[in-house]
Amino acid sequence: MITFTIALLLLLAGYFVYGRFVERVFGVNPKNQTPAITHADGVDYMVLPNWKIFMIQFLNIAGLGPIFGAIMGAQFGTASYLWIVLGTIFAGAVHDYLSGMLSLRQDGASLPDIVGKYLGKPTQKVFGVFTIVLMVLVGAVFVSGPAELLADMTPSAYDGMFWIIVIFAYYVLATLMPIDKIIGRFYPFFAFALLFMAVGILVSLYIKSPDLPEMWEGFGTKYESNPIFPMMFISIACGAISGFHATQSPLMARCMANEKHGRPIFYGAMITEGVVALIWAAAATWFFGEHGITYVNEAGDTVAYSGAKVATMISNDWLGAFGGFLAILGIVAAPITSGDTALRSARLIVADALHIEQKSIKNRLLICIPLFAVTIAILVYSLSDAEGFKIIWRYFAWCNQTLAVFTLWAITVYLTLKKKNFYITLLPALFMTCICSTYICIAPEGFNLSQTWAYIIGGICTVTGLIAFITWKRSVQE
Repeated sequence: MITFTIALLLLLAGYFVYGRFVERVFGVNPKNQTPAITHADGVDYMVLPNWKIFMIQFLNIAGLGPIFGAIMGAQFGTASYLWIVLGTIFAGAVHDYLSGMLSLRQDGASLPDIVGKYLGKPTQKVFGVFTIVLMVLVGAVFVSGPAELLADMTPSAYDGMFWIIVIFAYYVLATLMPIDKIIGRFYPFFAFALLFMAVGILVSLYIKSPDLPEMWEGFGTKYESNPIFPMMFISIACGAISGFHATQSPLMARCMANEKHGRPIFYGAMITEGVVALIWAAAATWFFGEHGITYVNEAGDTVAYSGAKVATMISNDWLGAFGGFLAILGIVAAPITSGDTALRSARLIVADALHIEQKSIKNRLLICIPLFAVTIAILVYSLSDAEGFKIIWRYFAWCNQTLAVFTLWAITVYLTLKKKNFYITLLPALFMTCICSTYICIAPEGFNLSQTWAYIIGGICTVTGLIAFITWKRSVQE
């Protein structure tokens, strides 16, 4: 428990120390008018209370990641603690804060517009399509998990397909309705359930005081087909750094009344998610050790204990009937609420690209109907093939982290042009470039190369990115 406790304290300290440093680097101006005031439309642009914005942001970015990703990452032992702490403080929270603040400064601009402004119009077009594809994938993959859990909690007549239809119908409403009607009213309660679950598991950890592995005892068991680098950094995404978050930050940037609230909302929500991920990584480590099982077999395939099953068993065992119910409610709500805001974000990205105002329900439907159709097609494929969901999830995981790479590079260019400390995003950008390029080379759904070749190619891509940045930086300084 010593390593876990130190990791927890470091995360909390990160918000107050490094978070304040990053805030100073950006340079907030409380006197600036925000887009919620200058572009108020009663649908997407409107001022919401700060506590609601925080809760919505936290729930939007949470999804399945800080729970299921952390559970999958438990196979890497205390290495997962390191990645969650360092990734959250120095990469994920910086990524979320600066992407949110850039959107706030640029009239609530969507992520592709921000990336295009600093990496060029051709990149913006490719990145825009890439982002919309990721949003649709999120909408599809974040249906099956909660539908499965709801089916287990309800009478047999309400099977998984019934709940998939119900969840998707909810997606339609939440994507189309003004942000204060559904998201603003219900998300704070769901976020409370997720936080209650995390606090409950945390208290239970200290009460039970399980024999958790310590850093000085070495890392967890690995398999050649599932090496720490890069697999752990893709498995634990939302609990450390996730490109998906940068697509959600503009939603809240359009609801903020003052720039000074950016650090608690953007940086703070990511630190909170890191804490949740750390708690679940520790709980899963105990669970696997207690039951003598691992999450993966030697072939790298998942075994009987899925992330949903592990989370449900721990919640019911540690929190009792009522606490377990609230915990499972949080587990169910988190992916659903990330799925609907992903589709909402996709609507806004398309609207910004085509310059279609969104105050009219007709215009919202014009964009949403094709998005819903594609999402349903992907969902049908994932249900028709036993391997469909796994394949889609793996591609989503890689696309998610690749999105973070583009975002970090765009922010690095912005900081360089503004003559600010660009190292706070350059180093994470280089690291994530190496992770994503290595992963696509080594992964079965990628090029399936040997570790040696994957590492060589990943290193070449990283060095190439650094050389390109240095060359560009010199050119703008001349």
